Amino acid sequence: MGRKSNRAKEKKQRRLEERAAMDAVCAKVEAANKLEDPLAAFPVFKKYDRNGLNLHIECKRVSSLNPSTVEWAYELTRANMQSLYEQSEWGWKEREKREEMKDERAWYLLAHEADSTPIAFSHFRFDVECGEEVLYCYEVQLESRVRRKGLGKFLIQILQLIANSTQMRKVMLTVFKHNHGAYQFFREALQFEIDETSPSMSGCCGDDCSYEILSRRTKFGEAAGHGHGGGHCGGVRTSISSRDRHRVTLTSKYVDWKGNGRLVDAF
Repeated sequence: MGRKSNRAKEKKQRRLEERAAMDAVCAKVEAANKLEDPLAAFPVFKKYDRNGLNLHIECKRVSSLNPSTVEWAYELTRANMQSLYEQSEWGWKEREKREEMKDERAWYLLAHEADSTPIAFSHFRFDVECGEEVLYCYEVQLESRVRRKGLGKFLIQILQLIANSTQMRKVMLTVFKHNHGAYQFFREALQFEIDETSPSMSGCCGDDCSYEILSRRTKFGEAAGHGHGGGHCGGVRTSISSRDRHRVTLTSKYVDWKGNGRLVDAF
């Protein structure tokens, strides 16, 4: 009787500890989402003045953006990515992509020219993935005339800076396997690793899946060690309903490689 009672107490204690840990994770994500401007403390990153470009960088919630800017972002994504989607098992779904890009949780990192014309963007969110607080990058898209000038790399580095400053554990993204330039860029140039939630690592779909989930840990993620909180989740977001999982998780594609076998033009 005593052993059973002790086991029950230990089990209850573990549940309480797990709940407290998850509450702490969610609190960090909530705090990040309450920021007015995640770049406010880093004014030096609000300009990109190199390789013939002189751009202003800003970080805004989607609700603060002019609708025409969101429409520009969608059209740029469609122009750069539609053919890559159509080569995958999902195909291009305009309504779902528009909904994803207008979701109230969306943040945008925008690069503008001097006359305020948008020239590049990243759509990202603060989220919970398999029990960990993460910055999830949904898109990095650049106009063709500003590619191969280091701007794409700069935007990703800003995301890593924001993830560190908000105490997220890692930056995550999803990339098509057949988007060879983007895959090579993130794996080699930016040292992203195949995440433990990726199908090739978790045993879900494996070689049949057309995408990999990549990640790079922040100093907080490295200090906590791998596998914190949730273990293998098969690439499914724990913070959204099952109805939304396919829409949100599997349509998070990045970078506008044109299928010509070169390193991503955007960078």
